[in-house]
Amino acid sequence: MAKIFIFGGSGRVATDLIKDLVADGNTVTGAARHPENIIKLDGVTSDKLDLHSDVEDISKQVKGFDAIYFTAGSRGKDLIQTDAMGAIKTMMAAEKAGVKRYIMLSSMLSLDVDSWKKIPELEDYLAAKFFADTYLMNSTNLEYTILQPGTLIEEAGTGKIHLDVKAADSNPIPDVAKTLAEILKYPNTIDKVIPMSSGNIPIDQALKEI
Repeated sequence: MAKIFIFGGSGRVATDLIKDLVADGNTVTGAARHPENIIKLDGVTSDKLDLHSDVEDISKQVKGFDAIYFTAGSRGKDLIQTDAMGAIKTMMAAEKAGVKRYIMLSSMLSLDVDSWKKIPELEDYLAAKFFADTYLMNSTNLEYTILQPGTLIEEAGTGKIHLDVKAADSNPIPDVAKTLAEILKYPNTIDKVIPMSSGNIPIDQALKEI
């Protein structure tokens, strides 16, 4: 059982992720600007947190946790201070607090700059994710995993994925959440960037084979 902190705890992916983590026996603190919107379950604590806060303040909130998930996003409204710098401040805070395991929900093609022209409507968002992801990989000593799903869709999960992603690919939100939860169980996912789309391989099998 792990003690887990989730940034963006009121979001669509985080809601399903919390359910999965609690079902696995973990305790979860979900943090958001509006903590009243975080799902209410046994084993879940809600915390108020603004990604505009100072690193020192964020580090106090994450101290004592075993793992951190970053699932926050501004939906294009605050790309610099939330999706880019907000994420980076949580990484700084994790290191300051001594939390080693850090799992990032990123986006398809965030590190493939030349591909962004295929989806011009997402270029600014992908740029923000690029800066956050590259900082995590190159400027921290965190035990990171970066998950890069395709477009998130509100459909029932299949429990099956494919570890590749193209600009036109998509993922049901429950499958993204389940993959995030399962990543915590597999040490072989540490220091890995994992692209994913819908597929025909069970999630646990796909992660085992990374």
